[in-house]
Amino acid sequence: MLIDEVSLVIKAGNGGDGLVHFYRDRWRPKGGPDGGDGGSGGSVYFQAVSDISRLSQFRRQHEFEAENGHPGGPNQRTGKNGTDLILSLPVGTQIIYDNGTQQELTLVGQKLLIAKGGKGGIGNFRHRSATNQAPTESTPGQVVRPKKLFLQLKLIADIGLIGLPNAGKTSLLNELTSAGAKVANYPFTTLEPNLGVTRANLIIADIPGLISGASLGRGLGIKFLKHIERTRLLVHCLSADSSDLQADYRVVRQELESYSQKLANKPEIIVITKSDLLTKTQQQNLLRKTKAVIAVSIIDDTSIKKLSDLLSQKLS
Repeated sequence: MLIDEVSLVIKAGNGGDGLVHFYRDRWRPKGGPDGGDGGSGGSVYFQAVSDISRLSQFRRQHEFEAENGHPGGPNQRTGKNGTDLILSLPVGTQIIYDNGTQQELTLVGQKLLIAKGGKGGIGNFRHRSATNQAPTESTPGQVVRPKKLFLQLKLIADIGLIGLPNAGKTSLLNELTSAGAKVANYPFTTLEPNLGVTRANLIIADIPGLISGASLGRGLGIKFLKHIERTRLLVHCLSADSSDLQADYRVVRQELESYSQKLANKPEIIVITKSDLLTKTQQQNLLRKTKAVIAVSIIDDTSIKKLSDLLSQKLS
């Protein structure tokens, strides 16, 4: 099942301590201070990837920490910096801090600094002065406090396929994009959205089927309604084998309007799927009654191409 919300505790590495040390050898039995500075702690970064399942890595582990900086060494050697921690997240992830501020990953490859590593402490070599030629003090490395974060994935897609369960959305996605998503003939919502890319480089998201009451928390609807918010165009799929397409349409529209007005106002086209079950006359009657723009079938390449061209025109 798709994980699209998770709480994390992130901590950058502490800075390494500065060293108190005095150089000694048989030629310089009273050598001067040579304690080195501590290394900086590792920072924590989030990097965007195209894999929408990446939040599943946090299913069991919720706390992550970058490496601490190493302490300074003798002979003015600076301690090794801690290794940075880079966590990959799906593009479209919102990062919400416990103080209410937010950041967002909107492009594949984008990298955000989430927690900066602590500064290394100062060794006694750098504490020396004309009046203090044998300092015995050093400073500790900076201690970094952990950050509590809430991550929420909202899919970034140009087109969202919506409709009741078993409306043929996944099959249509596969024909439009060769996404290879699993298809089954059952009247229940799938558990996660699927993504595909058309030849015109449009990203299409197959949004899991909505049921009556989804906006109130029934089924999985409210979990996925938020994924439709980012799309530029909704393709409302109505199955030709339904006994009442207009009622099916009203169910889904009611859920969109109940969830948010922004979603209700999003541009939409209506498509009748599984048109191979209908005669030409039946198709024309349903197109007129439902105000659908096209009837398509996955076994009719011509209808799929017409829909693909229409989507490109709508979003050009």
